[in-house]
Amino acid sequence: MFLSTTEPTIAYGVLALSQPFEDLIGPNLPVLVKTVLLPFRDKIVYDGLMNSFSITFGPGIRRGLNESFKEAKARHGIVTSLPLTNVPLARKLPKAKPAPSPPSREEKDEPLRAISGLIDQFCKEHLNEEYAVLCRKLAEKLGRKRPSPLLQGNPNAWASGIVRAIVGVNFLHDKSQMPYMRATDIDHHLGTSPSTGAAKLAAIRKMFGMHQLDPHWSLPSRLEDNPMVWMIKINGFLMDVRYAPREVQEIAFRKGLIPYIPAGRE
Repeated sequence: MFLSTTEPTIAYGVLALSQPFEDLIGPNLPVLVKTVLLPFRDKIVYDGLMNSFSITFGPGIRRGLNESFKEAKARHGIVTSLPLTNVPLARKLPKAKPAPSPPSREEKDEPLRAISGLIDQFCKEHLNEEYAVLCRKLAEKLGRKRPSPLLQGNPNAWASGIVRAIVGVNFLHDKSQMPYMRATDIDHHLGTSPSTGAAKLAAIRKMFGMHQLDPHWSLPSRLEDNPMVWMIKINGFLMDVRYAPREVQEIAFRKGLIPYIPAGRE
């Protein structure tokens, strides 16, 4: 491999004649030599005369020669025939990365299955089936969002946020309730930190506008005692439909404003 001393540097691939180059200039490279390069049968050789110079190259010069070789190779490649054209090599464009394929249905459902499993196990050990049903319902609503937030983040953190949201509506943190549990205990049992559980809770409440005594997320067994379930507007006035005539209750039930007709419940 010969590098020209002129600018821009050119890298030549040269064939030896009767003697190997190592016999002429020795094994220690690089070496500064003077010779004439000639074309021969689509190859490059030299004219048989070669003068070498006793010059030692330090690390800095070696690095410079290495950089010159890389630039020459990028510009014209390794030249193995003469005459040399002045047309530089076409610059190789970086290969375009293939667009990531969208997640499959199975991949989309995997976080929901993992979260539902954590919720079911937690409710079985610490709460009850009534809580489990509402928590699964909330997890499914999160899974149906596009894009689903469940695809980002840790399943344990989402499970904790979901349980926190449901128990918050139903006052699980009130010591007079049965069952009773602190929010930090939920995080502990579901394997996440209190700060992470609180962050997921805040995100869920914001997405669904959830609040304490929220009629949409109250336990069925507590609907009767939840005043927010029965408050409706009649002629612009807010009233508790439990104290309205049965005819009014039937109209509210048909419109989906209340879960059942209080007057007919035994």
